Amino acid sequence: MPGNVAIIFTDIPSGLPVVGKDLTVRSVSYDSTGACPENGLFLQSLYASIDPYQRGRMRPAHIKSYSPPFILGQPINNRGIAKVLRSKNPNYKEGDIVVGMLPIQEYIALDDKRLFLLRQLNNPLGIEDIRVFLGALGMPGLTAYAGFYKIGKPKKGDTIFVSAASGAVGQMVGQLAKLEGLKVIGSVGSDEKLEFITKELGFDGGFNYKKEKPAAALQRLAPEGLDIYYENVGGEHLEAALDSMKDFGRIPMCGTIAGYNTPVEQQYPVRNYSLIFSKRLTVRGFVVSDTGFADKYDKEHQERVQKWIKDGTIKTTTWEVQGIENAPEALTALFSGRNFGKAVLKY
Repeated sequence: MPGNVAIIFTDIPSGLPVVGKDLTVRSVSYDSTGACPENGLFLQSLYASIDPYQRGRMRPAHIKSYSPPFILGQPINNRGIAKVLRSKNPNYKEGDIVVGMLPIQEYIALDDKRLFLLRQLNNPLGIEDIRVFLGALGMPGLTAYAGFYKIGKPKKGDTIFVSAASGAVGQMVGQLAKLEGLKVIGSVGSDEKLEFITKELGFDGGFNYKKEKPAAALQRLAPEGLDIYYENVGGEHLEAALDSMKDFGRIPMCGTIAGYNTPVEQQYPVRNYSLIFSKRLTVRGFVVSDTGFADKYDKEHQERVQKWIKDGTIKTTTWEVQGIENAPEALTALFSGRNFGKAVLKY
């Protein structure tokens, strides 16, 4: 069996994480015989999800947030897919494919106290590309689904604006909205991505925010105003969307990636927040693990979206990064828009 390599959290970044300083690829110790803990599992990692929220976990341990901070000197973790190589647990057998929160390292020994983080990969329709269980059928897909329906409250004929529309969450929201009969507008960071959301995903319109200001684009594409803004970006996008919202509009806030690597005092100042009350808007930030989201929508999301992926109703795009040594660079690439679709590490 080859050596074992992991991504280690080695320093707290002050801006964009620096590969080799804040995130380091290192060998980690393990039993090369593949010994399995009592009542536990020995796993070989197959894929790991790479997500923007991981930046928020690179913080001092005393700062509280919705997800726990990474531990300095330890492997970072995220949702991953792995194969069972050895099992001493009656619920798993050799060869099983599992999905759950795992350290980003090649081989993993899990004792029974950590098995609550895992579950069997549930793939009743036999979807061949299991990477979708980290994207459209994983946390980003459930985030899109739950936020869209619970907070967005879509109605046929509504107009929705989706920022970061070619990303893992955005492209799912846009396709769900089309299925519900909405007019869908998206923002992206390149002309290639713009062509993708309009021609491949069926968005009614979109714009490249690197070439056109969000405010001008929304005036052009949605002069009648917005009923829903699905927020992934923040900053200038949020300010423009507030100007364009109709009375009683809904804004599910999933993320504000524009400010993740910028000190608070340097972030874009949203100056028109008074429109929230004057237009009587519903603006709600959420995390998919909140009560009323994953617990309410997980089963429905899996059943409907698995069927739609299988029959081609919903399309998925994966940006696969091969080799764990390239994963830190891939994570930083999310903040400049170099990814295209769901970022996934293939070990």
